[in-house]
Amino acid sequence: MFASVQGKRLQRVGAECPHPWKSGMAKDIRNNAPAGSESEGLGKPLLSPVGYPGSTFQRMVLCPARPPRGTRTSHGATGATRSRAFMFPYFIMLIFCGIPLFFMELSFGQFASQGCLGVWKISPMFKGVGYGMMVVSTYIGIYYNVVISIAFYYFFSSMTSVLPWAYCNNPWNTPDCVGVLDSSNLTNGSQPEALPGNLSHLLNHTLKRTSPSEEYWRFYVLKLSDDIGNFGEVRLPLLGCLGVSWVVVFLCLIRGVKSSGKVVYFTATFPYVVLTILFVRGVTLEGAFTGIMYYLTPQWDKILQAKVWGDAASQIFYSLGCAWGGLITMASYNKFHNNCYRDSVIISITNCATSVYAGFVIFSILGFMAKHLGVDVSHVADHGPGLAFVAYPEALTLLPISPLWSLLFFFMLILLGLGTQFCLLETLVTAIVDEVGNEWILQKKTYVTLAVAVAGFLLGIPLTTQAGMYWLLLMDNYAASFSLVVISCIMCVSIMYIYGHRSYFQDIQMMLGFPPPLFFQICWRFVSPAIIFFILIFTVIQYRPITYNQYRYPGWAVAIGFLMALSSVICIPLYALFKLCCTDGDTFLQRLKNATKPRRDWGPALLEHRTGCYAPTIAPSPEDGFEVQPLHPDKAQIPMVGSNGSSRLQDSRI
Repeated sequence: MFASVQGKRLQRVGAECPHPWKSGMAKDIRNNAPAGSESEGLGKPLLSPVGYPGSTFQRMVLCPARPPRGTRTSHGATGATRSRAFMFPYFIMLIFCGIPLFFMELSFGQFASQGCLGVWKISPMFKGVGYGMMVVSTYIGIYYNVVISIAFYYFFSSMTSVLPWAYCNNPWNTPDCVGVLDSSNLTNGSQPEALPGNLSHLLNHTLKRTSPSEEYWRFYVLKLSDDIGNFGEVRLPLLGCLGVSWVVVFLCLIRGVKSSGKVVYFTATFPYVVLTILFVRGVTLEGAFTGIMYYLTPQWDKILQAKVWGDAASQIFYSLGCAWGGLITMASYNKFHNNCYRDSVIISITNCATSVYAGFVIFSILGFMAKHLGVDVSHVADHGPGLAFVAYPEALTLLPISPLWSLLFFFMLILLGLGTQFCLLETLVTAIVDEVGNEWILQKKTYVTLAVAVAGFLLGIPLTTQAGMYWLLLMDNYAASFSLVVISCIMCVSIMYIYGHRSYFQDIQMMLGFPPPLFFQICWRFVSPAIIFFILIFTVIQYRPITYNQYRYPGWAVAIGFLMALSSVICIPLYALFKLCCTDGDTFLQRLKNATKPRRDWGPALLEHRTGCYAPTIAPSPEDGFEVQPLHPDKAQIPMVGSNGSSRLQDSRI
């Protein structure tokens, strides 16, 4: 039974929807936009999710240099070796796991026009999955913006005629610092060529040398402490850049998806321009061909290693943004009959193709560095964020007009990070607004966005201390890895086996006019859950404590990491127990059945789309509201018209 006050609200806002704040039209109303304006053609619905996943940002900052979680590797060889080893498994996982799960989340959010919490009307006992997604998005949003703030810091530091990390004549440099450039050849704005004697000196100190960019990163930017428990001082320049980053995110989201939809036109497209510029410049550098060939040559001897496949699958989850809640949230703003199947295929392929394209840019520059240093490409990459903030800055010093290239590179990193950060913040705000769901919070959504931004800034302050990098990597390795696998597995199983695959396939046919292709049906029911289960088992069996270069994390820090990972997963059983206790029923089985079956208001948000089994038997009135009457499933054969005009018969489930 829908309350009469809700029926009156429908007439007041002019939307035929059982819950006006939970529909695409209502979201336009709360953003003071005309109904239906949330999807302006093909561009914005595609660009918003394209800017959301963090594959390119991760490839440029963390992923190419991040070893499989918990493994210890030699300094430098991790990133390049890993990229070569997992390219083939990466594409296999993309086809059989990444794209199907991407399509599932888009169709899930678009069908219900709900955020990551509201969609679980489909099976209320599993609403804890939505809360788990919110926790994951919170963790990622905190440390993601810290990385963006560091990119801001490097961007501002590049506004000079000579990059501050080009030479070893600075107060923070040590006697072990050996630079590629010779300071005696410095002229105004020009970058000299490396001298043969200097290169010979570098060759003799390759394994133990410290580059000026690394010392700038460790001793000036971070002032890295010797232990994760030694916080030291707050790095005020990083704190200021963190504030700038959160202000930019808030201003771009101050009007909800209406403003972020306009910003995404720039944040999702401009990085391609910068990537192309860097690609053209990179392939013309000496040694670039060697780096690219190293990138394209697979290491067949490592293809059969289980850890390579598990690592590639984990990267798919992170790069496509599965189980973050952002895909469901962004899809909830689509028009009901938007072809999300087409969007999911285009976005997934575009996202991963961009990641591969970025690999050409990366390895062309790494090949150039290896040529100048006289070492193999595998010894150029760094561990953790060092690829973006140590290896790249060092390579940029070797380019003509290096400050210009540095500005372009870090501006691109900022845009790539902001594209993801917009959706992370919008996911949290939308979930809060949809969950509260009253008129006041609709009108005060800007204040909710501000509160979330302020909270994110305050929680990010510890990451700007001298031990902040240790905590950032701890969150990256634990808070957003294991939990993503568990959340995706439970989401897939609950939809396919609790709600029912036939019911979900019929919902998609009602929304799109055609059922999901057979390939996706098989992947959803069998292949994808099996792959997710494999990743879960692999993560547990192959686990080793996290390290950062030569630093081994203490046991108490690893315990905190596990607590962060469990904090999102524990939401699922806790809410399930809570729901079982609150659900009516004389026996446990009756409570379990009532807690897992869809709510009566599950389905399309707008009344005009509630056809077939979702159609109310009594028309809504301003005075009485309307009531959805249960129909006998053996007697109800209701014709349904899809978006392509085709008719079919569907058994009523309500």
